Amino acid sequence: MELKIRLVSLKANGTFLLLPNKTSTAGNCYDNNATLVLISKELNITFVFSKNATSNKTMVKKVNFTLTYDFNKKSNDAVTYNVANDSLKMFETKFGHSHSCSKESISVGQGFYLDLSHDRNQAFNFPKTNKFGPADYCSADQSNYRVAIAVGITLLVLVVVVVIAYLLARRKRNNGYQSL
Repeated sequence: MELKIRLVSLKANGTFLLLPNKTSTAGNCYDNNATLVLISKELNITFVFSKNATSNKTMVKKVNFTLTYDFNKKSNDAVTYNVANDSLKMFETKFGHSHSCSKESISVGQGFYLDLSHDRNQAFNFPKTNKFGPADYCSADQSNYRVAIAVGITLLVLVVVVVIAYLLARRKRNNGYQSL
């Protein structure tokens, strides 16, 4: 997984890339929620997964992070940002399934975005093989055949119109003199 934190604001713009080889992890699992914490020198980010038994779904409901970073790259003064959003519905999946996405961007507020690439995660109901369950893909990775279907239907209608026009034109030619 590649995780970038992007800031878009009037005061500063930029991207912080979390380096996997300089990151440690922590977390806890409970009956109805689980936490994943990623810790580096500059960043401490917590994902809180929640389980909803009535809908048979799991999701990240809360993300909070503390980031100390100089987005301006001019002042050499790192600023500490504290961001929390507890009204999210990220990585929604069915029980026993994993969330998979090649690329997605999620607004967490205050001008911050989480940009995730090559993401696959699962918080609850792991198979006995200790591997990910079946993947529930994000909307960006799901096949969308609407355009192909629309083009196919348009071509079919065009062919039908051409055939009907040909038959009508052929019929009108036979109304006059007959060939010998």
